[in-house]
This record gives sequence, structure tokens and C-alpha cells, in this order.
Amino acid sequence: MKPHQPLKPAVFHILLALAQQDLHGYALMQAVGEQSGGRILLRTGSLYRHLGALIDEGLVGEAPRRRQVGDPRRGTDYRLTARGRDVLEQERLYLTEVVTLKALRPALRKDPA
Repeated sequence: MKPHQPLKPAVFHILLALAQQDLHGYALMQAVGEQSGGRILLRTGSLYRHLGALIDEGLVGEAPRRRQVGDPRRGTDYRLTARGRDVLEQERLYLTEVVTLKALRPALRKDPA
């Protein structure tokens, strides 16, 4: 396995949302906006560009379609693959390490007094 490369924020939030449940495109855009506190607002084009790349990398796949009576807008549902869960876990470990090191940094500085 190659060394972990940090994920782009939008990609991280897409994977994080799909780790909770399978979602269709619009619900995925809403979930990313909510969990990022409104910092990441995906537009349709960017969402599907990211999803296409994630599918090509084997991190996301199409889920069996849930039938919603009376909602013809519902399209494909997406789900996180096992590989996607592994990458998300690597990102969690990476972010934990970054935060831990940043928290330790003030303690590592010498007191100027």
C-alpha cells in the first residue's frame, strides 16, 4: 500500500457521509454541508466529478436502489466500499496525529524567560 496522501476536504466529507449510510446525490450534498458546518457546499457538477473519481478508485460504489414511491427524482444511491472505509480510517489516523502534534507544539517551545 502506498503512503497515505491527505484527502481533499470535500472528498473527506463525502466519504464520511457515506460511512454513516448509503445516500443519493442530493442527500449526499446536504449531508456534506451539514457535517462541515456549511464550510463545504458542493454543487451538482463537483459532487459528481468527485464521485466519479471515487468510484474509479474503488472507494465508493453504487448501492442497490431503494424504491421511493412517488419520488421520480431519486437516482442512484452510493455507498462506501471496504477500500473506502480503509482510506477513511487512514485519514482519521492522519488527522489525529496532526492534531496531537499541533497540541504538543507549544509544550515543545522553550520558554523565552
